[in-house]
Amino acid sequence: MHIQQLSLTNYRNYKQLSVQFDDKINVIIGENAQGKTNLMESIYVLGFSKSHRTTKDKELIQWDQNYAKIEGSIVKRNRQFPLEIQITNKGKKAKLNHLEQRRLSDYIGALNIVMFAPEDLNLVKGSPQIRRRFIDMEIGQIQPVYIYHLGQYVKILKQRNHLLKQLQKRRTDDVTMLRVLTEQMTEHAAIILEKRFLFMKHLRKWANEIHRGISRGIEDLDLQYAATAEVSESDNKEKIRITLTESFAEVETKEIERGTTLIGPHRDDVVFYVNGKNVQTYGSQGQQRTTALSLKLAEIELIYQETKDYPILLLDDVLSELDDYRQSHLLDTIEGKVQTFVSTTSVDGIHHQTLEKAEIFRIDQGKILE
Repeated sequence: MHIQQLSLTNYRNYKQLSVQFDDKINVIIGENAQGKTNLMESIYVLGFSKSHRTTKDKELIQWDQNYAKIEGSIVKRNRQFPLEIQITNKGKKAKLNHLEQRRLSDYIGALNIVMFAPEDLNLVKGSPQIRRRFIDMEIGQIQPVYIYHLGQYVKILKQRNHLLKQLQKRRTDDVTMLRVLTEQMTEHAAIILEKRFLFMKHLRKWANEIHRGISRGIEDLDLQYAATAEVSESDNKEKIRITLTESFAEVETKEIERGTTLIGPHRDDVVFYVNGKNVQTYGSQGQQRTTALSLKLAEIELIYQETKDYPILLLDDVLSELDDYRQSHLLDTIEGKVQTFVSTTSVDGIHHQTLEKAEIFRIDQGKILE
């Protein structure tokens, strides 16, 4: 899979841009605030229909314009097709093969993307929310129906939390409605957890293999899904649903006292172990970075395993954050098989044959220099 051509209109600091890319390695060079990260972000938005940097779509529109548009020509399994995202103050439209998609879950997955940015080094030591988002984005690419169930879960969760607040403040005593919402939410939660467990099982295999390679065979990496309910990887969807139903019944009084939902996928976490020790707590910075790198490279292999096509890799200002050994391992792994976009202020100090074969684009003030 690769992006053949990308066109931007009124996107961030790009008034108009049309650029053709190499199907292997593309290096985007520019000083800070010139637009290299905006270009990388636009590719991400083309794949996911939303930014990884902001939750406000309006920020993607050039300040004096009323819309922004991203268009891409994609080649996937020798078939070419167009993708388009148009953003206005009223919302956004996603088009696949010129046809507007009514649901974003019908659009996502057409262009598979793995992004590795400096903030992803916080995947290990950052908040549980970062790790949940990582899981959700990757499963959503492979199985877009997951996004539907996640969206429904979040919608019901908000209603349930609002009702719990009302119960806490004794503005209502409608416990029957609470139980109806609990039952609805549990149906979606069971599907989410079943898919998360399966994803973790596959990711664990690839991540450990890659981590052993980076650590020269002296470290084993293990990933464990830390659920807030007594569910496990061996449980099927029905068993998970029953366990969740029982767990919610047990904590109902406490949830009313606190006015919020205390268990469920929105509170779960992932724990990483290197040679049996918790990396978040006891790992060195090097081990934490190796773990994050292993996870990102494992994503690539997992997407290939599921779709039979390699995703596009975005390396946004991250190479300078890795030492020479980890840089080399990353570039060796992707060489020749993954279309890769590398953004950097300079390639000085990055010595690898992969970059010597790269197409170079220099960005200045929202324009590509000839």
